[in-house]
Amino acid sequence: MRYRSTSREAPLTSLRGAVLRGLAPDGGLYMPAEIARHSPEELEEFRRLPFTEVCFRVAKPFATPDVPEEVLWQVVSEAINFPVNLVSLSPGLHILELFHGPTLAFKDFGARFMARLMGYFVRGETRPLTVLVATSGDTGSAVAHGFLGVPGIRVVILYPSKRISEARKNNSRRSAKTSPRLKWPGRSTIASAS
Repeated sequence: MRYRSTSREAPLTSLRGAVLRGLAPDGGLYMPAEIARHSPEELEEFRRLPFTEVCFRVAKPFATPDVPEEVLWQVVSEAINFPVNLVSLSPGLHILELFHGPTLAFKDFGARFMARLMGYFVRGETRPLTVLVATSGDTGSAVAHGFLGVPGIRVVILYPSKRISEARKNNSRRSAKTSPRLKWPGRSTIASAS
């Protein structure tokens, strides 16, 4: 699968290139050059499969050939190793609860998947990759926890000083087992996790 910039001025790139570069050189966001489709039969089969298996099958067309199937399975199964409950409210009306991850945020899905995918892409590198996150909400703690223990990656979280709740700040610190906070010209606080 190839990835293109939403600005359409940068050359196509691989999944590895898109993930490790972040923004395209033209300032756009990367997205798949084509969207994989699933047949009605596949979608019906998804109803009977474990959630992790569905995630693997949905991610597979976007990850191959850059990520071998066995690595992708490991990435998905490590990233989504918490309950995902489908609650039926009435016939034909269901809610997928996305708040059972380690930081109780739906962002746990993306952060944990991205962390493991990036970990795979940077394996064997001599310098650590630094991920910089600016947040005023639950993104910081989801990213800090998601990347915790992933070799070769260091996370730096910026958040506005005195403008987020103590609960969110503490969750980020606990999730990342961070070093002491550093004040950033009175406006932001930096929490760093390796």
